[in-house]
Amino acid sequence: MSYETFRSFADSWGLVLMGVAWFAFVGWAFLPRNRKRVQDASTMIFEDRDDG
Repeated sequence: MSYETFRSFADSWGLVLMGVAWFAFVGWAFLPRNRKRVQDASTMIFEDRDDG
């Protein structure tokens, strides 16, 4: 496999793979079952914890 062939493959299918991964990650973050986890994470810095 030459460099040009690999570069052509990476340019086309790499972009497709990154797009699919991006949509999967964004879709996963907005799933209804993750709502409580996301809500807890968004307010975590405002909680007063004394760890020691």
